[in-house]
Amino acid sequence: MQAPKAGPPENSRAAAEAFRTRLEDLGRVLHRYGQAEWFGSPFHLFMLRGKKPDDVAAAPRNPRPADLKRGQAIAGGVFSLADNTLPVGAGGEPFDQPNPSRPFAEALHRMNWLGDLMATGETGEREALRHVLSWARVFGGWNSFSWNAPLLERRVINLACALRTLAAHASDLEKARLLDVVARQARHLLTIADGPAHAAEHACAAACAGTALAGQAGDRLMDASLARLNAALPHTVLADGGHATRSPEAGLSLLLDLLTLEDGLSKRGRPAPEEMSRALDRLGASLRVLGLPDGRLACFQGGEAGDPAHVAAAREASDLVSISQQISLPHAGYEKLTGAMLTVMVDAAAPAAGAWSEAACAQPAAIEVFCGRDRLITNCGWSPGGNGPEAMRLTSAGSTLSVGEGSCGVLARGKIGKQFGARLKGGPTRVTARRQENPQGAWLELAHDGWEAAWGVRHERLLYLDRGSDELRGEDRLVPPVPSASTRMAPVAVRFHLHPSVKASLARDRKSVLLQGPTTSGWWLRNDAQDVSIEHSVHYENGQPKRSTQVVLRSHIPCGEGGKIRWKLAAMTRGD
Repeated sequence: MQAPKAGPPENSRAAAEAFRTRLEDLGRVLHRYGQAEWFGSPFHLFMLRGKKPDDVAAAPRNPRPADLKRGQAIAGGVFSLADNTLPVGAGGEPFDQPNPSRPFAEALHRMNWLGDLMATGETGEREALRHVLSWARVFGGWNSFSWNAPLLERRVINLACALRTLAAHASDLEKARLLDVVARQARHLLTIADGPAHAAEHACAAACAGTALAGQAGDRLMDASLARLNAALPHTVLADGGHATRSPEAGLSLLLDLLTLEDGLSKRGRPAPEEMSRALDRLGASLRVLGLPDGRLACFQGGEAGDPAHVAAAREASDLVSISQQISLPHAGYEKLTGAMLTVMVDAAAPAAGAWSEAACAQPAAIEVFCGRDRLITNCGWSPGGNGPEAMRLTSAGSTLSVGEGSCGVLARGKIGKQFGARLKGGPTRVTARRQENPQGAWLELAHDGWEAAWGVRHERLLYLDRGSDELRGEDRLVPPVPSASTRMAPVAVRFHLHPSVKASLARDRKSVLLQGPTTSGWWLRNDAQDVSIEHSVHYENGQPKRSTQVVLRSHIPCGEGGKIRWKLAAMTRGD
């Protein structure tokens, strides 16, 4: 009898990888539950006491500008955060009453509003002190919500920057309480072991607190935090200045935090560690590519466009006041094509993997297109701090090609995703990018294997920016990696998600689409797809959804032979 044939080696490798992933996920769950039990124990809380800070040593300056309008509203007893409003009235407190939503509560406990309130003057400073002392009274002991890492690291930095001003209005007893609560939170940050993806941010926040606290308490915090920061930064900041998560917004946030720490260290007369100085240079350089004509960032890989005031502050603090000619971030995986009016930003790498993929998006070869300062084509802009479903991380939420109803990458579900944020699994592993440049234009060829497992085809995207005519020409191909006799037809959709400020209208030929931004006369998107439609979409700004539209080009392509959809974006002329 003939022995049964062994299964394909690819299946064995996939099964082994799936088993290894399940073991890793189980370990993460057990580790998280163990940490939570330990953090709530009297022994851990006792260990957080440590040496009492002597006084306030320095006031590190956060380069993020204050929002005076929001500060005035809070001074008047109205907290408006995360698109929700909570009136507390004169002398009222938001910490001892129900909050209108979880995003509101998270924004409240981050205390990013603290600098806004203090910017209104002495009355605002006294109100800020009252709110912080109220928080310390209600939440000063560890709890799983307000002391979770994303909220804690932001609150520690905000308190460190505000500490000197708050202490100036406090009684001796209140001042001691303030110093103690900042020191305990910073020490707790250093005990959180949630993987390499957050290590630099935790250490930076704790080090900022160390610069603000005088005596041995501050010195010990600085020493321990800076050692961890020096070890974490080479893994977090890539050689070209991209963040290891590939999120442009995450890189901007880390840059601003490091600039805050640099200011605090300078005021304490301490030099920045070598790796910190290197990271500052690299992050600043990457902002030259990632900063776009509207003063914001590209919406890629779990990052929103960001606050233009924060981008401007980071550019100014990093001495990046001139427009840069840098066009590529080969390690972070981004390419920029520029013409007279058009600017195109391209995701040219695989999504981050493993621990770095908690906000990664399965949107390989996605693009964003500007005409002047108008953002015409964008991506949905999901971010981990926003109020959007994680389905926005899948392929159809990006301005790229998708096949069938699936996604070239899926999210971890169940308790794993709920506890840690769903990691991206099964996305493209091989993404190639080849660029050619001359005075007439820029040519970019992209290819990825994200659809090979499900459909047996590779997606190739060819982009050419013609500088003479200021046109963007694109070609999306499905190509079988090896010759195939398959007769299977792949339903293909090439999506162009539009910014909420852009209007789209279908021409009489039912093919061409006119795109009109707020300050431009119009751009034609022409194509040879079998079907063209304008459909609903959503775009996230400041974590909140805005209604938008998308242009969808659809065709059916044989998997065995392959095929393509061609399209072109060109300015509308008088004859159109």
